[in-house]
Amino acid sequence: MLVSYGGSQEDWEGLAAWGDEDMHRMIAYMRDLDAELRATGELLQSEGLSGPARAFVVRGSDSGPVVVDGPFAESKEVIAGYWVVDVDSHERVLEIARKASACPGPGGRTLNQPIEVHPIMSAPDVDPETLAPYRK
Repeated sequence: MLVSYGGSQEDWEGLAAWGDEDMHRMIAYMRDLDAELRATGELLQSEGLSGPARAFVVRGSDSGPVVVDGPFAESKEVIAGYWVVDVDSHERVLEIARKASACPGPGGRTLNQPIEVHPIMSAPDVDPETLAPYRK
């Protein structure tokens, strides 16, 4: 999973000041990247996320869920979106992350935004007989 960071809360709010041409350039770049990954069969899912003002945190408690609305003052970085990809090599995920990082910003300037890469774990293989004592 590749996670794209859109900078700080202030940076996120600055998107509102981007001109139409800059915004369309950024969106077209991301759509082209998605299309490339879809064509190679590597893209499993991708989404852009809403701004931090619409985010919230839920924590369980004995009396029910505790909800804290965003934006979160303690957050230094805003998660802007993500890609879930299935690739054959470490080198390929680095290539995709580099392309995602190179998204254009105002005036076409390359943003070089951080892309965090998290391998997705799968459940370990389990012998069905090992689970027998836990089944009803």
